[in-house]
Amino acid sequence: MTPILLAIACLFIVTLSYGGLCAASPFGNCRKCRGMGHQLKTDRKGRLKRGKDCRRCHATGKRIRVGRWLYNRWARIYRAGTAD
Repeated sequence: MTPILLAIACLFIVTLSYGGLCAASPFGNCRKCRGMGHQLKTDRKGRLKRGKDCRRCHATGKRIRVGRWLYNRWARIYRAGTAD
């Protein structure tokens, strides 16, 4: 197998795997708060305490994956174009 065909096959497998992941689990952890929904702060004594709610995920701790976002956008445009 030539290196180009091997690279194409690897990219195809990675793409299918990511598509399956987006279909099975469309939401991932928020990158900013790491899925907690808020930031951690320390008080004066150095103990951890809850900080403000995460503005990026609105305190849910979840975000929509890029592949699922693209699929949702494509489906919305397709439905709008084929509607009677």
